Amino acid sequence: MKKERSKKHRSLQLARVAVQAAVFALFVLLLFGTHFSGKDYIGNVEVFFHFDPLLAVATGIASRAAFPAFVLAAITLLSAVVLGRVFCGWICPLGAVHQFFSWLFKKTKWLRPRKTVTGGLSWKYLVLAFVLVGAVFTLDLVGIFDPFSFLYRTFVTSLLPALGQGLSLLVGFLYSLRLDAFGDKLAQFVETLTINGTFQQGFFIGAIFFALVLLNIWRERFWCRYVCPLGAFLGLASRFNVFKLKVDEAKCIKCNLCTLHCETQANPWPNDAWKSSECVYCETCAAICPTAAISFPAKAAAEKTPDVDLSRRKLLLTSALAFFAVPFFRISQAAKRASEKLIRPPGALPEPQFLRKCVKCGECMKACPTNALQPATNQAGPEGLWTPVLVPKIGYCEYYCSLCSQVCPTGAIKELTIPEKVNVRIGTAWIDKNRCIPYFLGRPCIVCEEHCPTSPKAIKFVMVETKRADGTVATQKAPVMDLDLCIGCGICENKCPVMDDPAIYVTSVGEQRSETNRLLLPTTTAGTAPDIKN
Repeated sequence: MKKERSKKHRSLQLARVAVQAAVFALFVLLLFGTHFSGKDYIGNVEVFFHFDPLLAVATGIASRAAFPAFVLAAITLLSAVVLGRVFCGWICPLGAVHQFFSWLFKKTKWLRPRKTVTGGLSWKYLVLAFVLVGAVFTLDLVGIFDPFSFLYRTFVTSLLPALGQGLSLLVGFLYSLRLDAFGDKLAQFVETLTINGTFQQGFFIGAIFFALVLLNIWRERFWCRYVCPLGAFLGLASRFNVFKLKVDEAKCIKCNLCTLHCETQANPWPNDAWKSSECVYCETCAAICPTAAISFPAKAAAEKTPDVDLSRRKLLLTSALAFFAVPFFRISQAAKRASEKLIRPPGALPEPQFLRKCVKCGECMKACPTNALQPATNQAGPEGLWTPVLVPKIGYCEYYCSLCSQVCPTGAIKELTIPEKVNVRIGTAWIDKNRCIPYFLGRPCIVCEEHCPTSPKAIKFVMVETKRADGTVATQKAPVMDLDLCIGCGICENKCPVMDDPAIYVTSVGEQRSETNRLLLPTTTAGTAPDIKN
């Protein structure tokens, strides 16, 4: 009988691993599916985010809006209410990553649980409180801590580029060994992955991920225990779920193995110490029990379980910190005057609304076919950290592409059709005559005009005379900007042959989404006041 019951829980444990592997594979499949495939439109590759109730609630509060697509999050929330935190233990891809590394560290003997751990569980609830209180005052920081956004952003900006670099090195190594056939096949495979290989914060974002992974050496599933606000949110919803842990006192030998190896510090033994809000139903305790004393029978009646040490004083202090953090996030220069480098993708909402909706997930960066969209550093102040900005030195906004607007899970980037997108102005290009080859050197160059995608072209030519160092005068065609036609796509800056600091550059001034970030050139006619649009 004991053996049969042990097999049952072992089978459930293997089933959980299989489900986690399948969900993670789906996550990776959708991740690689987020790219330009030659078609104008992309599928619902962002659907994973719509199952996240924390994103739905926090972003909805911050933006004062509801998102119909997030109705799917009700499935996750309902599963927690009825079944407990099965989402964390069976579905969440970031939870699967941490569980895998915890298992790996156990196998290598780096992680050796020797004593029962207590305390610390309240931290993720405090993170949740901080995020939600900030959202009440329109500060949306959920994307920094949300597990889906965190994992996707890490893959897009760090792990995949590193993979691409590694595979490219391997291709070069194969060619050096004159294994051209293998090198050609691998090179073709790398090309089909369509990995954007350059991100300005890739190392930093990757370092955060690996630091959290290594913390699993200290505590199993460290992120899930102490940091994850989604886990805290589902924990609150799961306190009165149907399935309750039961320890058969007649069989229990009080070995404490179940509590010692509990992945989330739910304390299966003694029975009255079990925390249902922390249990992710991984089945480890039941599978490891040498006497098959642990089971999870269904009980419709609610039972009182021990609370996490979360005092009212801690909640009030965290709420106060969140309230006072809001102005500190907004005292940067970005709050007074838009940064010239804050070039948002086409379809981005006006900046205040954009910041309230963007969850910093990196979907748009993965979809961008030219690698132009990058995680912001200080362009939008602390509030805009890791939100997407266009960096023309790295890539440009492809004229007939609107993929970034199609994959945004929260509507921070309004979905645009191709005919709508080509008319959206995201900035303005300017010419530095002290660096432009025809102006400064008197030599011919028409690269920027050749690549300008607008029709008619926003870059035109005038004849200029340039005095050279030897005293001669050269007459060349030199570019000038038609500000009424430029949309700020950045291809001119990206293709400019002046490599270190291009002679033509794009700034955010003139962006269509802003009523204030404009080049104000009032014209005065007799008897009328200047017409200035604010």
